[in-house]
Amino acid sequence: MDILQGTLDLLILRALELAPMHGIGIADRIQQVTHGTFVVKPGSLFPALRRLEQQGWIEGKWGPSENNRRARYYTLTRAGRGQFAEQKRNWYRMTSAMNWMLESEG
Repeated sequence: MDILQGTLDLLILRALELAPMHGIGIADRIQQVTHGTFVVKPGSLFPALRRLEQQGWIEGKWGPSENNRRARYYTLTRAGRGQFAEQKRNWYRMTSAMNWMLESEG
């Protein structure tokens, strides 16, 4: 299933809320938690990570991966936590409004 525009950032911020992760770990976590509904490909993930880092919502540092390769690990910044909370509130408002519209009679 395609990820709606704007929701990839929310999914990434949510994944990083729990623990620092490298890019592939973030993609794996999103796929795992959504039971395979969302599969984030590198062509979408890495530009989003760069954008979030430029906005100051995440911070990346190089370190060794599980298989001793170099990987960039991302953490959620204080600004990122605030942004995640705001995006989460907006998401709930939007989905509630969509549900009202789709479930209304007439």
